[in-house]
Amino acid sequence: MNTPPSPSGAEHTDGSSVRLGALVPLTRPGWVEAGRHLLAGLDLAVREVNDAGGIDGRPLELVVRDTAADPERAAAAVDELAHLGVAAVVGEYHSVVARAAAARADALGVPFLCSSAVLDALTEEPTEWVARLAPAQSHGWRIYADFLLRAGRRRIAVATQPSVYWASGTRVLRDHLAPRGGTVLELDATLTPEALCDALVDHGATALLLLVGHPEPAVPIVRAVRGDRRLAEILVGAPAGQPEFAEWAAALGGDGAGIPFLRYLPERLGPLGERVGKELRERLGEAPSFVAFEGWDTVAVLAAVLRSHGTDRAAVAESWPRVAVEGTRGPIQFSRTPGISVWQWTWTPIHVADRDPAEPDRFRILHAG
Repeated sequence: MNTPPSPSGAEHTDGSSVRLGALVPLTRPGWVEAGRHLLAGLDLAVREVNDAGGIDGRPLELVVRDTAADPERAAAAVDELAHLGVAAVVGEYHSVVARAAAARADALGVPFLCSSAVLDALTEEPTEWVARLAPAQSHGWRIYADFLLRAGRRRIAVATQPSVYWASGTRVLRDHLAPRGGTVLELDATLTPEALCDALVDHGATALLLLVGHPEPAVPIVRAVRGDRRLAEILVGAPAGQPEFAEWAAALGGDGAGIPFLRYLPERLGPLGERVGKELRERLGEAPSFVAFEGWDTVAVLAAVLRSHGTDRAAVAESWPRVAVEGTRGPIQFSRTPGISVWQWTWTPIHVADRDPAEPDRFRILHAG
């Protein structure tokens, strides 16, 4: 497994640094753009911690491993990072990958603060070793379902691929919509885009949700639907957040606007969020996504924990219920939440947003959770 140079700038081989292992998708088939934003947030926060004196005078070092969206690779990385003596593991964007990492961290007794993955069942059994910043899928996707109902969209079609994550999302939508008069039709994303459009027309769907990978098959599906006059009134949505990233806009242009997605940001950032956002924009050369803010908040939490409770792994894990940190998106605390097996921030701010069709580089807030 290749190790990129530590982006924190803290190269210490004498054991004097406090190490954090970071799991990030940096190569395909991982969502590389999401990984780049996550790493930018992690790295910026590490640099700021070190500029402020580190952890009791010891520099914080980020030891990065590329998961490439591969659960087995992520589990192996946790093994390696544990052997390297990291105080904790952080990061990961893909839910199925984070689940594998969480299971391995739990088995090894290594604290894992998950930055960005949302699958409810991050571990099979309740664990003291894992905490999470991102909202659980059941929470966020119910908010998205409420948005659909409010928009008058009750005949929902989902273009979906085989995945625990997409299946879980479909179940959340169906369970929330059915008692409120909504229906969910599953369409296999292996259908040709033209056949998918025919199915949408045949079933009278009022919304199509893209529960698929990006750029394939999401981009050709969007192009086909946008180009089909029979579907001029259908709402195309992407609850998993694909339109958040510049890569989406670059691939689809105007066709990628007006597609609502879940965004884990407040309607307005406070002073801390504004400052960090400005720094992230300079690093990334583009507007930071909510994933970049998740990265910064992750390190802010761990730095506070390490300063207050030390670098012993058990002490870090025992500290989750006592965390009280000001993050870029609000005060962060962890609690036990029914149905969630890990320590959970309940909840990060959430809104449904889209890219403005009149100005695709600008985001509009459509619904707040």
